[in-house]
Amino acid sequence: MSTVDGGGRGALALLHTSSAHVPVFDALRDRFHPGLELRHLVAEELLERARVHGPDAVADAVRHLLDAAVAAGARAVLCTCSSIGAVAERTEVDVPVLRVDRPMAAAAVATGPRIVVIATVESTLAPTVALIREEAAGSDVEVRTVLVEGAWERFEAGDTDGYVRAVAGSADTVTDADAIVLAQASMAPAGYLTSTDVPVLASPEPGLAAAAAALRGAARPTG
Repeated sequence: MSTVDGGGRGALALLHTSSAHVPVFDALRDRFHPGLELRHLVAEELLERARVHGPDAVADAVRHLLDAAVAAGARAVLCTCSSIGAVAERTEVDVPVLRVDRPMAAAAVATGPRIVVIATVESTLAPTVALIREEAAGSDVEVRTVLVEGAWERFEAGDTDGYVRAVAGSADTVTDADAIVLAQASMAPAGYLTSTDVPVLASPEPGLAAAAAALRGAARPTG
C-alpha cells in the first residue's frame, strides 16, 4: 500500500520503497537543508514487483505517483530506490525528477576507473552498473559487483544493525578498487563502520543535495 506524508506547495517529493528511508532523509534535511519541505511517498510494493518482474513492470505505477506528487504541489521529485531510479528519471512530468544515486555514481567515476558496486538486492546491481557506465561517458571503467547474501532478509526482519554490519564487512573485503559504491540508500550507515582504505560512497547525502538544488532551480522565476 502506498502512503503519503507531509505536504504543502513547493515541496520536494521523495519516492521511497521503504519507510525506513523517511527518518534518514528528514535527518539529512535538518542537518544540511533546514527549511526544505519534504513530501514522502512510500510505495513498498514497487520494489517487490521490480525484483520479480523487472523495473519496467512498475512504470505505470511510478507515473501515477509522480503525477499525484506534482498535482499536490511538488516542484521536484527524488527517487530514493536504485532498482527503479531509471524508471522514475525517464518519466516525463512537469517537474525535475532525479534518482538519488546519480551524484554518487558521478563521484565514483571521478575517483577512479576501478569501481566495486555492493548491493543487498540483486535487482539493484544492473541499474547501478548501467548508471556508472553512463556517468563515465565512454571512458574506460572496470565495474565489479558484490551481492551481500542474506543481508536483505535481515533488513526486512528489522535487524538494521546486522544489515549494515554485513554490508560493512563485505566492503572491507574489497581490494584493488578506487571506489566502493553502496548501491542502495539503506546501506549508507555501513560506510561509517568500514575500515577499508578504499573510499566508500553512499547516495542519500549527495542525492538530497542535488534534489534541493533542482528544487531551487525550479522555483526560480523564468520571466
